[in-house]
Amino acid sequence: MNPSFWSGKKVFVTGHTGFKGSWLSLWLQQLGAEVTGYALLPPTNPSLFEVAQVAQGMTSVIGDIRDGAMLTAAMRQAEPDIVIHMAAQPLVRRSYVDPVETYSTNVMGTVHLLEAVRQTPSVRAVVNVTTDKCYENKEWVWGYRENEPMGGFDPYSSSKGCAELVTAAYRNSFFNSATHSKHKVALATARAGNVIGGGDWAEDRLIPDILRAIQNGQSVSIRNPHATRPWQHVLEPLSGYLALAEKLYTDGPAFAEAFNFGPAEEDAKPVQWIVEQLTQSWGEGASWHLDGGTHPHEAHYLKLDCSKARATLGWQPRWHLGQTLQAIIVWHKAHSALKGSQDMRALCLQQINDYSTAI
Repeated sequence: MNPSFWSGKKVFVTGHTGFKGSWLSLWLQQLGAEVTGYALLPPTNPSLFEVAQVAQGMTSVIGDIRDGAMLTAAMRQAEPDIVIHMAAQPLVRRSYVDPVETYSTNVMGTVHLLEAVRQTPSVRAVVNVTTDKCYENKEWVWGYRENEPMGGFDPYSSSKGCAELVTAAYRNSFFNSATHSKHKVALATARAGNVIGGGDWAEDRLIPDILRAIQNGQSVSIRNPHATRPWQHVLEPLSGYLALAEKLYTDGPAFAEAFNFGPAEEDAKPVQWIVEQLTQSWGEGASWHLDGGTHPHEAHYLKLDCSKARATLGWQPRWHLGQTLQAIIVWHKAHSALKGSQDMRALCLQQINDYSTAI
């Protein structure tokens, strides 16, 4: 990624009030981009969006991705060069509770987004962020490549597989590489692993659940300690999205494909490893126990093959998992000590800078 590329670029980010969207919006602000966000109100209280004062450096539009007319109007007014689509219902367990919301947001929301792009002449590059769970998971020990078939056991995973198919259909039908000189839009998808980082307060996510229990003086309840996931700091895939968007803008259809952004192979760890590392590093008597109740199906083993991003984008992970967990502890201990101050924005920007300059 070339930091100078982003100075003055107009970027439209959906889902900017969420965890990943807030980190991305802060990073784009630091790079000097003109950022417009479109999303629902922050999904949690507290939220990174509010704690880090994300709105102060951008234009924030509160709206539903399922409202196609409002979305199109907001995008046309912003006249962006680049669109990064992250608005979603992002939780597996919630998708069992409300599958209709999940499909309407993740599938039709993607349709509305791409229709808005069709009606906004300024757009040159679009990155649609999906998930590693879009693949048909066969519990393989090796990583999935971008040409593996789409699937999804649960409504969330299935909806993201559908979003990938929608994107491919729009790319073939309306943003075809063969006619790029006419429509001038390069469209790609990005699939990331389990992202973690400071400022995530979502329910039914491992790191927020661990930190909530620790800060409340409770033992951490773990559902599936042997499940293995590709854990990565949120800044890792965000750096990939930015690198991909830059290539789409400068080189057009050559990069209008799907890309995986996952951690180094050794950072695909079981849940038990994560919880033991966090509780030990936090100290203060933190502990965990097995939740023996009945729970909805969740994948046991999932890894990504990111050799394509390494070879074609020059992208690779910068922080190993130990650094990532330490950064999360630093962030949340600072938040506990400085609640109500503006220092959390400064800490986020400092962690972004630390990541950007890491070798």
